[in-house]
Amino acid sequence: MKNIALTNLNPGENGKVKNIAAGDCATKRLYEMGFNTGANVKVIKNDRGPIIVSLSGNKIAVGRGLANKIIIDNIN
Repeated sequence: MKNIALTNLNPGENGKVKNIAAGDCATKRLYEMGFNTGANVKVIKNDRGPIIVSLSGNKIAVGRGLANKIIIDNIN
């Protein structure tokens, strides 16, 4: 497993949230969206614009700036 930013995952890849490398406000916002430590995420779309992930059965769009602060343990 390697730690990489969410923006570096390709569509179809899975991972677990390891931590969020952001300030208090951004971290709180991402936690409220469900990006808690240990949460499983699957990238649906990552081309241009926001990254769309599947998180707890929901599709969530995250801007590239915030997605770059989400550190993932890459599983596959």
